Amino acid sequence: MIDANLLTYFEGFLTDKRKNLFKTVLEQRTRHFTVVLEDIFQPHNASAVVRTCDIFGVQDVHAIENKYTNKVSRHVAKGSQKWITSTRYKTDGDNTKICLDNLKEKGYQIIATTPHNDSCLLQDFDITKKSAFVFGVEADGVSDYVLENADGFLKIPMVGFTESLNISVAVAIILQEVTTKLRNSNIDWQLSTKEKEVLYYDWVKKTIKNVDKIEERYLNSQESR
Repeated sequence: MIDANLLTYFEGFLTDKRKNLFKTVLEQRTRHFTVVLEDIFQPHNASAVVRTCDIFGVQDVHAIENKYTNKVSRHVAKGSQKWITSTRYKTDGDNTKICLDNLKEKGYQIIATTPHNDSCLLQDFDITKKSAFVFGVEADGVSDYVLENADGFLKIPMVGFTESLNISVAVAIILQEVTTKLRNSNIDWQLSTKEKEVLYYDWVKKTIKNVDKIEERYLNSQESR
């Protein structure tokens, strides 16, 4: 539970401009769509995806780590990793199943991004359902498990000789298309009031230097009263 008095105390360390920016951004955040990265081994790609999710207002990124550790480069992410909620699945070799089961329990349909013959073209994708877009490495694509357990397939129309895009480019193209349609729809895509409050509190704390010491000082002052 968020301590309202502590939040007010923390807010004293922020400018009004910063607080208003947080609230403005939160109004554009969504969990209607989410992104899943399966075994992405190049930090610059994973970092660019995180940055893209922040830009298009997608709050959550899920990283499956069966073979490779998902790393984010601060240089590429440009600080966006602070504002995105990242969940890593790295407990064992069955991480893909754990991730997909978790998302399905939350009401997401699993959409594998692949040039599969039966894939839906991006412009025809139905945005009404909560969707988790799964991306794999360029050379291999998503795993067989994802293909076998996906609820649908999605592809970006391509007319050249090359059959795949860099993952960060693919994520950007897909998110730009689906989030634009989402915001122009009547779908209830925004975060709940509770979700906004939790993220706002988290962002405020992340903005303050030495926040743990500041919080400790505040709590000690309350106890001494």
